[in-house]
Amino acid sequence: QVQLVESGGGLVQAGGSLRLSCVASGSMFSRSVMNWFRQAPGKQRELVASISISGGTANYADSVTGRFTISRDNAKNTVYLQMNSLKPEDTAVYYCHARTVLASNYWGQGTQVTVST
Repeated sequence: QVQLVESGGGLVQAGGSLRLSCVASGSMFSRSVMNWFRQAPGKQRELVASISISGGTANYADSVTGRFTISRDNAKNTVYLQMNSLKPEDTAVYYCHARTVLASNYWGQGTQVTVST
């Protein structure tokens, strides 16, 4: 079982930065690929960034490449999403997601990110 709690969302002006954190409880964090998804009003949930179990491989959606950085600290059971050069179109609820080596999926409750013009 994995429980995920996100934090770090908020209101920021375009061009600003935010860092999201997701703390996981349970023993499966170090055996889970970790992802950040987002969902804007009226749109489907989309994968923003993904990081491998070791942290050695990260992948990004085209829309955030070069602006967002995903990282993880397995000793702290925490995954981060550093978001720079934020744009109004980045406004969404951001969700932390874990996919374990046993192919189980877990979601956090989400954190709102709002980017103003």
